[in-house]
Amino acid sequence: MHLIVIHRSNDFSSIGKTCLLQSALSDSPIADIALDGLSRGCLFKGDGEKTILIPEEWENKFLQRQPSIASYGKTLAVDLKSAKKHNANEMLVLSNGRFVTQIDCRQMKNIVDEFNSDVIMVQADPELISSHEKILLTSNENIAGFRRLYSSSMVPTPISSDWPHHIFIKFKVLDKIMSENTLPLTFEDFINRCISRSLDWYSISIGGTVLDLESKAGLLAFLRHSLNLSYSPLIGANGHGYAQVNSANNCLVSDSVTFFDKVILGNNVSIGKNAVIVGPTIISDDVKVEPSAVIKSSVIGRGQSIHKSCIVRDRLLIDSKQKHRFSTHSNSNSSQFKKTSLLFISNKSLNGDYRTWPKFSYPCCLKRFADIITSLIVLILFAPIFPVIAIVIKLNSKGPAFFKHRREGMHGKEFSCLKFRTMDVGADEIQNRLRFKNQSDGPQFKVKNDPRVTIVGKFMRNTFLDEIPQFINVLSGQMSVVGPRPSPKSENSLCPAWRDARLSVRPGITGLWQICRTRQKGRDFQEWIYYDTKYVKKLSLGLDLFICWKTAKKLTLNFIDQF
Repeated sequence: MHLIVIHRSNDFSSIGKTCLLQSALSDSPIADIALDGLSRGCLFKGDGEKTILIPEEWENKFLQRQPSIASYGKTLAVDLKSAKKHNANEMLVLSNGRFVTQIDCRQMKNIVDEFNSDVIMVQADPELISSHEKILLTSNENIAGFRRLYSSSMVPTPISSDWPHHIFIKFKVLDKIMSENTLPLTFEDFINRCISRSLDWYSISIGGTVLDLESKAGLLAFLRHSLNLSYSPLIGANGHGYAQVNSANNCLVSDSVTFFDKVILGNNVSIGKNAVIVGPTIISDDVKVEPSAVIKSSVIGRGQSIHKSCIVRDRLLIDSKQKHRFSTHSNSNSSQFKKTSLLFISNKSLNGDYRTWPKFSYPCCLKRFADIITSLIVLILFAPIFPVIAIVIKLNSKGPAFFKHRREGMHGKEFSCLKFRTMDVGADEIQNRLRFKNQSDGPQFKVKNDPRVTIVGKFMRNTFLDEIPQFINVLSGQMSVVGPRPSPKSENSLCPAWRDARLSVRPGITGLWQICRTRQKGRDFQEWIYYDTKYVKKLSLGLDLFICWKTAKKLTLNFIDQF
């Protein structure tokens, strides 16, 4: 059960003015887009049925179209009958409707389960998002270093002075917080009830993006994002160009108007000749756009007039009492809006700047199909040899036949990389004592004539037989036949500038670095990063076939050299 409460703003109610969000929710079609987006993206998917609660004085004909909207007056009523359907340890989510956040839902669920508190108050903090970098300065404003997070983190925080972004309340203590089936209207009363009822509560900040809907930049970014989620592009409508145009009644649109991307028109909209409207854009009721005007990525409120040949870009205009006149340079604040919008929209799963490909391209579709076929063939061919190798390993040294090591796969997801064991048990502990002999110039560890390697292990390493079990990882989708070297988190954390590029694809059993490395002293780490990132940049069927051919040739020659 999820309640999204838009609280009254004391700053405006005391002086009789209208706040920005209230203005937006009283303007069609802005209200429909805003409420739809609010119900979609206030927290995360899978958090139960949502209900949006607004002050009763905000009610109007536009809000009545939304079935999930309810109003509250002097009390904030909650349906206890619905609450009783839930398990006592399940949570009621109470969200502050002024803010729209994006939080890693898996991390949030783990936190809720771990703390097991009656009440958990959550603030989203962009500085705690994975891949966030922060410059550390000395007292003299000199740069002391950089701090980079590789996963979204959580820190305990003091209780805020106003409603936090989200509050998780266990249903079993809900009756202790409520009074006559109503929740407190102020955060101060809420905290006092938690204290007076001796409830177990906790306050944290967690990595996540935040948009403040009472700021022009935040509201504009949110509306544009909601418009992109709500509508799919069509070709041609009310003019020419690549666009979706949803228009209401009595619109006068010249045939020479050009639309691009997604555009929403309200009632009685007039658009003159040769105007250009670039989405995502919302134009409300009774707006007049004169000839040759240009509107791009903006929200134009009721009754506004855009004069001839004016350029309106990245602007939010929803105050019907204030008319705006624009010149061709009326986009001075566009950079601010653009920055906020990108922060919210580009951070889709808080995973960083991974490279992407079209859904039906070779990297996303055909490569995976080839991996499945290849791994099945290899595993079937080597199936009779697996028991033989396992027995030889067991006879040669104590310990299991297989070795599992945690590596980071696509988008940083960890998995257990399988190999035949080639070292003595406890090799990791011995490695610390051999650290001073390390011949690698990077985070990797390499020692000539490594004493940890067994006699059988040396043969398997030279013939690459130890890596045959990795085809099980390929078959399960954790690896690919060709790709960057699978690396543990400890190594990836030491190359932040290249980490996201390498983790854009599945790691491979073989790769460009494996066939091109020169093993020159002081260059191996540089070559590793260079060839892995080059592979991601140039990824293609031809490159994969070339790497497979070179690898097969190298394997054959190495196997012959053993005899």
